[in-house]
Amino acid sequence: MLKNAGKPKMNDRQPQIRVTAMPGDLNPYNGIFGGWLMSQMALGAGSLASRTGQGRANVVAATDFAFPAAMALGDELSIYCEIVREGNTSITIAAEGISRERNGETTQLVCKGTFVFVLADEEGNPRPVRAVLQGGDHAKGDP
Repeated sequence: MLKNAGKPKMNDRQPQIRVTAMPGDLNPYNGIFGGWLMSQMALGAGSLASRTGQGRANVVAATDFAFPAAMALGDELSIYCEIVREGNTSITIAAEGISRERNGETTQLVCKGTFVFVLADEEGNPRPVRAVLQGGDHAKGDP
């Protein structure tokens, strides 16, 4: 059986965010700055964490970054996110960025990474994930 059987294909998923790379996003060598790509993934993952957690979600770790291809000025970046683990107070989200050429339909994976968020109450104290995700179909982490 295929590892991803039953999972949505890239074209079937909805992006968390979509943005166009502009001149201010260039590095000194006229490529898209990797830090900009990382920040777009963080914004997308943060959106999913806050919406899923129904409130404040603080990023506490960001790991496993990779930039397998370059993206060009004017290309459109779509950030896709998926919850891969939930802990007592944390949600781990995998993010990937797919670029689409400005004047066409060619797409490619340009970035990916993993983010860990801790849900917090109004005072900034950690709060349980399970109180929010009652009966969800997310991957289960620590009890």
